[in-house]
Amino acid sequence: RTKSLAMASFPGVFTATECFSALRWGADGLKVFPASIMGPSGVAALGAVLPSEIDLFAVGGVANDNLQAWRDAGISGYGIGSSLYKPGTSAGEITSRAKALVKAYDELN
Repeated sequence: RTKSLAMASFPGVFTATECFSALRWGADGLKVFPASIMGPSGVAALGAVLPSEIDLFAVGGVANDNLQAWRDAGISGYGIGSSLYKPGTSAGEITSRAKALVKAYDELN
């Protein structure tokens, strides 16, 4: 539907079959979800069979202490959710977590 509306499309995928199906339907990039289950080594293996120009995004299990591992596996972007916010998290804690994530991102190789 996104492509019919002239929008960029980044569907969630987990298997190689889902990746190639999404690409066949016009996906601009792929959101690996839940990335925590696949892990960086699984992402690297998946990336080895995908076209090199396709951006992969890790979503689910991304945190400031594992950004480099995801980057090393071939991830070009991140979806951040539960490492920033869970119900009951204070605004101050969210700010602190966000600053730590930005710092970790800025330090990536």
